[in-house]
Amino acid sequence: MTASPASPSATPDIRPLARALYQLGALQFGQFTLKSGLVSPIYVDMRLLVSDPAALELVAEHLYSLTHDLPFERLAAIPYAALPIGVALSLRARQPLVYPRKERKAYGTGRPIEGHYTAGERVLLIDDVITRGDSKIEAVETLHEAGLIVEHIAVLLDREGGGVEMLQAQGFHIHTALTLSALLDSLQHDQLIDAEQVRIVRDWLAASRENP
Repeated sequence: MTASPASPSATPDIRPLARALYQLGALQFGQFTLKSGLVSPIYVDMRLLVSDPAALELVAEHLYSLTHDLPFERLAAIPYAALPIGVALSLRARQPLVYPRKERKAYGTGRPIEGHYTAGERVLLIDDVITRGDSKIEAVETLHEAGLIVEHIAVLLDREGGGVEMLQAQGFHIHTALTLSALLDSLQHDQLIDAEQVRIVRDWLAASRENP
């Protein structure tokens, strides 16, 4: 089973999307301490997409081109960064959306999933980025507990941290609009970043793979 990265013949050109993400500040280069404690030369913040309708529309178009012919009845977006992406894709695809909560409410209905759904439906899981895949597994477990079926997962950006391969090994079909390597190539091609910045990130990626 293989991932389904963006293909020039099947999906829109990634360069406008890469440029839009960079100009939005969703991609930053420097020295950043990640949640894991690791220091990274690149920081990805797709939460900024809520402030740029044009960029969000580009994201939805890329994900729609990857997923419109997949078998599913409902979209499911992982909070929080993927929620606006899920809404944009829902509007583009004319497909209903639900989302698994990170924490179950201790009041009201206490439901673990927001939105209408029926047990037995197949859902396409949506997220903004994938590094190691842990948050996807947590979301899948919540959806499975409600009787929903997850076979396909669509992600805007693969940070190439091994998550795609881990999920594939568990039987999921992964569809990625961008990889970090393709993003770097596109930004360098458009002279938004230089060769030294690309080298630094590529070296960091290689070291991360050797010492996960």
